[in-house]
Amino acid sequence: MYRILISLAIVAMIASGCKKEAGEGGTSTITGKVTVRDYNGSFPFFYESLPAQELDVYIIYGDATAGYDNRTRTSYDGTYRFDFLRKGNYKIFVYTDDTVNIFSQAQLPVITDVQIDKNKSTIEVPEVIVVKL
Repeated sequence: MYRILISLAIVAMIASGCKKEAGEGGTSTITGKVTVRDYNGSFPFFYESLPAQELDVYIIYGDATAGYDNRTRTSYDGTYRFDFLRKGNYKIFVYTDDTVNIFSQAQLPVITDVQIDKNKSTIEVPEVIVVKL
């Protein structure tokens, strides 16, 4: 009887420490699209709007504050996807040219918060617009 109680206590401790946080290993997907507004170096005169091709898109799992957890690139049509994600909170971000100080050539992040509430779901992020000067 004593061994059974010890075994149950060990199983309970292990099970309570196995809470899965946001990240890889799940069944959900985050998708989206990025569009570039090209000002052709003459800001504020708009030139054209195009799908963002081969642009880096970053994801942060949970509440991480430094760096990023994974990266993908947009396709020919500006779309991207992150597969095999668990339930939780995520941040998706891309970089855009700084339109306030156009001579600095700085890149600023455009961040979108995303929440996955259930398994086997696909979350579509609203279109993100980046600026190219």
